[in-house]
Formats: sequence, structure tokens, C-alpha cells
Amino acid sequence: MSQLNTRLWTREFISLSAINFFITLIFFLLNSTITLYAINEFNATSSQAGIIVGVFIIGSLIGRVLTGRLVKSKKILITGLLMFILTTLLYLIHYNISFLILSRLINGFTVGMAQTVVGTVVVLTLPASRKGEGISYFAISTALATGLGPFIGMYMSQNVSFNMIYYLCFLLGLINFVIAIFMKIPLSNNTEAKKGTGIKLADFIELNVLPIAIIAFLMSFCFSGIISYLNVYALELNLVESASFFFMVYTVFVLISRPFTGRVVDKKGANVIMYPAFVLFGAGLLLLGSVTSGVTLLLAAGLVALGFGNISSISQAVSIGLAEPHRVGLATATFFIFIDLGNGFGPSVIGLIIPYTGYDGLYVFLGLLVLATLVFYYFLYGRKESALRKQLSITER
Repeated sequence: MSQLNTRLWTREFISLSAINFFITLIFFLLNSTITLYAINEFNATSSQAGIIVGVFIIGSLIGRVLTGRLVKSKKILITGLLMFILTTLLYLIHYNISFLILSRLINGFTVGMAQTVVGTVVVLTLPASRKGEGISYFAISTALATGLGPFIGMYMSQNVSFNMIYYLCFLLGLINFVIAIFMKIPLSNNTEAKKGTGIKLADFIELNVLPIAIIAFLMSFCFSGIISYLNVYALELNLVESASFFFMVYTVFVLISRPFTGRVVDKKGANVIMYPAFVLFGAGLLLLGSVTSGVTLLLAAGLVALGFGNISSISQAVSIGLAEPHRVGLATATFFIFIDLGNGFGPSVIGLIIPYTGYDGLYVFLGLLVLATLVFYYFLYGRKESALRKQLSITER
């Protein structure tokens, strides 16, 4: 019986991981091609292209905020996925830039809605003693999509029409919808709706999660500099061919490390992995700023994967652990809101820095920011966990 209760690979867990993979894949596939589409189809300026990318994040944020305080159910998940399918078809309507921006806003809303439900419900399928390991395995679906999405997008944008990209996104969305229909979702009552108390910030944000969410924001901000500008940097260095494999190497290293680090977190706490991960991520960015060959570029990809890849999944596990059981949904939404903020505003802010630093100087700056965040992490969360584990150790004696 105990063995049954500690089983990770249930049908629900696998289904939720698959849905998360396809949603994330579509997100990165679209984001890696939408600016080129806007420029080619509507002669969009660089500022308009930036809005087209960023408005998706705004829609996602709205979807997460509104969904975070609701009871998570199969009905909400299916509604979100159905809306996602329908709004993906809007990309096939080549009307004007304003319509494209509106389509991106609505499409982003549905992604935020669906991902918040998936990220919350998956926690309910995991045994308490293996949550860190389970979330690490679940996060592999995100890591795979992060690597494959831009790779597929770049290949398709060079070899087929943009409409074929949108048909593929529609097909993947349809697969997700079918998977969700045949799932059994445990009901989550993680809402704290109170009568007569009015609307509070705590109704939409899990305040206990803010410290680790701020760390996640800073890390996703730094990672967005790689997502958005690596190809341009590689062109400058004449390393375009090597750069096309950057995210594949990233994915491989994440796949290798995630299962191990998840088990360590369950046994010894987050700090054991988080501190080295900050150093590895910072080192990867510093190396990226001094790349001279394809080998060093791909070595940087491995370091970034071992660093950021583990920071993102472990931060998610920590955020869930900081919330009361009935507020896991809000905790999940809060965490991803800050991730979205980093991904959404990062490219715009970083774009203002590049004229002063160049691409090599940019990655050095981001690497130093990651290393500085290590100290920030210690004061926001790290020392608290160390004290708790020390106290627990004394109690067990």
C-alpha cells in the first residue's frame, strides 16, 4: 500500500506532463517565429514586433491571475484548452497588426488559464514524500519544449509557410484537448473565497511565495536574454550553425540532471542544489560573453542548463511547499506570474542595454546579476531553510 502511495508515474501525471509539454512547445514555437511573421506579412517595425511578442505575456498574466483563485477542475482545464484551440485559428486570419495583437492577447490568456490548472493539479497527483522529485520530472516536459520549440520554429519558418506553423499549433492543441477529455482530475479546493471581506491582494497572489517568486523573476529575466538575442549574437560571431544546437544541448543536460537533483531536494532541501546552480548559471552566461568557438558556445549551453534548468524547477517546488494546501493554486499562479514577467519584460529591458554593452558585454552583465542573486537568495529564503533544517535535525536527535 505504501508503495502505491509513493508512485510517481500515474496515468494522470503522465497526461498532465504531456499537456504541459505541448502548451510550452507551442508557446516557444510561436514566440520564435511571430516577429518574423509580423515583419514579413505586415511590414511591422521592431517596436511593433516587440508589442506583438509582449502582449501574449500580458494575456497569460491575466489568465493566471483570474484562474489562480478558482477551484481547479477538469471543466476549467478543458475550457481553457478549447479556447486555446479556437484562438490559435485566429493566426490564420491575415487582417492587420491590430488584429494580430488582439489575437495574441486572447491566445496568451488561454495559455495562462490552462497552465495554471495543470501546474496546480499535477501537485495533487504527487506523493508528499516525493514532490521535489516529481516536480523535477514534470519540469522536464517544460525543458524539452523550451529546446524543441525554437528549433522547430526556426526550421519551419525557413522551409514552409507561416500558415503551416499555425496548422501545427492547432493540431498540437487538439491533441491536448483529447488527452484532457480522457483524464481523471483530482478536485482541488484551493480557493479562499470569503464573503463580506472584499477583494484583497491575497485573493490573487500567494504572499508567502513572493520571496522565491522574485528570485524566479530575476532568473527568467536573465534567461530571456538568451532566448531573445542568442541568434543575433551567433550571427555576429559567425557561429549560427552551432547556435542552432544550443537549445538541444540545453535540453539534454536538463534531462540528465533533473531526476537526480529532484531526489536530492526531497532528502536534503533546496539549498544543496540552488547554491551550485546559481554559480553554474552565472558561469554559463560569463562564458557566453567570451565565446570564441562553437565548442565554448555549446559548453555554455550545458552550464546554463545545469544552472537555470534546476533553479526553475526547484523554485517551483519551493513555492508550492511554502503555501497552505488549500492555496496551492494561488502559489502556482504566483510563481508563473513572476516567470512570465521575467520572460515578458526581459527582452524589452535588455534591448535597451545592448547598445551600451554589446552582446558579449550583455551576457557578462547578466552573469554577474545571477551571481549577485545568489546573495539575494540567501537573505530571502536560503538562510530560513538552513535554520529550519538545523532545527529539524536537532529535534530528530
